Amino acid sequence: MGSVRWAFRCGSWTPGRDDWLFAARCVQPEERDRIGKFVFAKDAKSAMAGRLLLRRFVCERMHVPWELIRLERSPRGKPYLAAPLEVSPESGTERPGWSFNVSHQGDYAVLAAEKGLQVGVDVMKTSMPGSSTVPDFFRIMTRQFTPREWRVIRSAGSERRQLSVFYRHWTLKESFIKAIGTGLNFNLQRLEFHLSSEALTPARVLCQTRMHMDEEHEEDWRFEECLLDPDHHVAVALGGVKNFHSARTTSCLPPPTAFALLSFSDLVASASPLTEEDPAYWESFKTKAEAPSRQRDTQSGPRSL
Repeated sequence: MGSVRWAFRCGSWTPGRDDWLFAARCVQPEERDRIGKFVFAKDAKSAMAGRLLLRRFVCERMHVPWELIRLERSPRGKPYLAAPLEVSPESGTERPGWSFNVSHQGDYAVLAAEKGLQVGVDVMKTSMPGSSTVPDFFRIMTRQFTPREWRVIRSAGSERRQLSVFYRHWTLKESFIKAIGTGLNFNLQRLEFHLSSEALTPARVLCQTRMHMDEEHEEDWRFEECLLDPDHHVAVALGGVKNFHSARTTSCLPPPTAFALLSFSDLVASASPLTEEDPAYWESFKTKAEAPSRQRDTQSGPRSL
């Protein structure tokens, strides 16, 4: 299989002592320490799930033993496999050719991976702004969308529906930015998305939405959209479509892949501890509040892991 789509529901994960300490032993020490510095349990759980998703993917699909995986971040924050660089179960020398990306926001952490294509993924929860009205929130975000996109957002109906369409556009833009690894330096108004007329539902993946960059239709990118549940949008950006077509006798990309919901047992099924158990790590975690008293799910920038 050349496509992987995994999701883990962090919002309903309430790890006990054994699970949390085992998870901490199975990520790189510097990542464990970074996760331990989060003030709120919600953020620590999301970050931990993201690292476990990455390591499970590299171990099971790229055939790298868990204890040999070395994940690093690009200067823009995009994760990549630093070591071993080339792995194959047959020869030990063949480069896998996978691209992968993770995102976490709201109640989920997600991973998307693709063989032979660039990939970026973003998940966002539709939620009311924490300290402003919807019109005020939209005014703050004016520069993030084109006039055409704002017309589509504001014509969606109720404020809740407008927010849903807003976050649909947002995940599309973020997925592209994460795929190319540009980060905050990219002017989002250069991108304009023409949405599919079909409604998003949790039961299917849509890939009819098109991207225009600098007013030109970009044929080298495909975007997959779906709902993990009625409140959570996910977009996956796939780049290099033209090259993918030219390298194969058929002109069709693989059919879009739905996200599989994983349990904690799934996340650590292939895991091997990298460090000794540290009881103090649990003592610190259990004192954390779950989230701020007024949780603000709205984000103004990329969520890179």
